[in-house]
Amino acid sequence: MKKVIQVLNQAKIKLKNNGIDEREARMLLSLALNIDLSYLPKYDEIDDDSYKKFQDLIDERCNHVPYAYISSKKEFMKLVFNVNNKVLIPRDDTEVLVEYAIKICNAKMEKLDSVNVLDMCTGSGCIAVSLAKYVEGLNVSAVDISNDALEVARENAKNNNVLINFAQSNLFEELDENNKFDVIVSNPPYIKTEEIKKLQKEVTENEPIIALDGGEDGLEFYRSISRDAKRFLKNDGHLIFEIGFDEKDDVVKILKEEGYSNTNVINDFSGNNRVVSGVYIMEG
Repeated sequence: MKKVIQVLNQAKIKLKNNGIDEREARMLLSLALNIDLSYLPKYDEIDDDSYKKFQDLIDERCNHVPYAYISSKKEFMKLVFNVNNKVLIPRDDTEVLVEYAIKICNAKMEKLDSVNVLDMCTGSGCIAVSLAKYVEGLNVSAVDISNDALEVARENAKNNNVLINFAQSNLFEELDENNKFDVIVSNPPYIKTEEIKKLQKEVTENEPIIALDGGEDGLEFYRSISRDAKRFLKNDGHLIFEIGFDEKDDVVKILKEEGYSNTNVINDFSGNNRVVSGVYIMEG
């Protein structure tokens, strides 16, 4: 048996030396003990097996594996999502996108008998699941090119008790144009190719590059989705994007060039531009 306080102090030093927040030591110890973090103060000692498991977790974290992948869980919109290295870890800033989409969907629900929403590039399904959870009666579909990501998303939909129509497709390629949507929402890959290698090791060595790489200028998917979404949007349909902090002007320009009107920009919790939306009005 080993003293918890000594074990934690040693782990904190190791984490700090590897540039990682030492507060994660307590979180990792609770994982090793398979208890909720709030119960940790009740433990004065841990057995040898738990200590070995804890050391393995600390080593994994010091190798810059994100905590969310180690725990296989991430909270988002007050819901719990399973995650692995086949999907991006949901970010807090993406909640701004979801909250804005909820607002738009609720407004449409007041006017229409039913509202259809498509989540393009769904990944873990955090956006689609959250919309289905918080807007009653919404018809939600979700698309991703990766079948591995869709497996995670389906699991998250099941765990959160929502029904979502999932489809594997390279953007809109496999979708039926007869199925129209009132809202299309997307958090697409938007990092410039050359910028990816400058990101933290937690990202570059663990998260799927396919979900990050937005092409040479980071705008490749905004162009494709804005162009093709018009074939799948109903009249007065909304297209809502998450964007990089420096991409507002470019994405607004893309939307306007593709004929979208009423463009809107929403800031995240840090004051950075985070969401851009436009409305598609059919000609004639």
